[in-house]
Amino acid sequence: MELKDINNVLIIGAGTMGHGISQVYAQNGFNVFLVDTDESILSHAMKLIEMNLNLLADFKKIDRDEIESIKNKITCSTDLTNNAEKADVVVEAIKEVPELKLEVFKKLADYCRDDTILASNTSSLDIFKILKAISHPERIITHHWFCPPYIIPSVEISPGRKTSQETIELSIKLHEKLGKIPIVMEKFSPNYIVNKIQNAISGVMYELMMRNLATAEQIDLAIKTTLGIRLPIVGIVQMHDFTGLDLVEDIISAKGGNVPLISEKVKKGDLGAKTGKGHYNYKNRGELEILRKRDILYLRQLEFLKENTQFKPI
Repeated sequence: MELKDINNVLIIGAGTMGHGISQVYAQNGFNVFLVDTDESILSHAMKLIEMNLNLLADFKKIDRDEIESIKNKITCSTDLTNNAEKADVVVEAIKEVPELKLEVFKKLADYCRDDTILASNTSSLDIFKILKAISHPERIITHHWFCPPYIIPSVEISPGRKTSQETIELSIKLHEKLGKIPIVMEKFSPNYIVNKIQNAISGVMYELMMRNLATAEQIDLAIKTTLGIRLPIVGIVQMHDFTGLDLVEDIISAKGGNVPLISEKVKKGDLGAKTGKGHYNYKNRGELEILRKRDILYLRQLEFLKENTQFKPI
């Protein structure tokens, strides 16, 4: 199957993620079958989609005249079987309950074509272990979206050991057509990239609050006025290049730790921006040039946040 052959997309689960994923596919011209076991959830999903589309129209991301045609691209149903037969791509977005996911994928294996891409939006489960007995495992993959799907640009894509290269490449092209940034992991790991890092942050956050070291407001203000300015510009890996990998190594060593990846770079003299190479290669640009570019972007980010949020809770 090629990208041009994908017309019908089945989304299973009309909740927090499912309705938003459906909206994105519909906005990009696909016929969407949104399936849930509960009629009231489907009805609520369409109300949310209409609200989302009006918001996007307010920001001129879509034309307001397109809203009805986009909604008409989405067919709501409680019938999984008939819609599975028509699907070129399936995205499962139901509760994180292994037994429920297995039950759904067994039905998909029975009723979908053998070349239909079967994707799970699971954020934490090892879906490939759960689905190890499902036929044609080469077409099973994860498409992990972020909330809200119609705003956040990235989708994490992760293959299982038996996922075919064709399925991976078609998934990449599909998300590029949706206007998304596909981030393809080398191999599957539960929680992917973002949730692994986010979970680590959450653990420290709750420790600070439970030990009465800081309030919720103090923690959020601290993050918004530091990492909130820096992370959108340099991420977390490149931020270490600006800290200096030699200093990063000293900090880790002082706590009794050791990260061979960093030690190897320090031995080579690849200390980050100040030497022109660290985790990133700055391609013969001088330190002053690199720092100036960073700081210009930091200042723009700071001005934007001050003007639009004033660092206050929503």
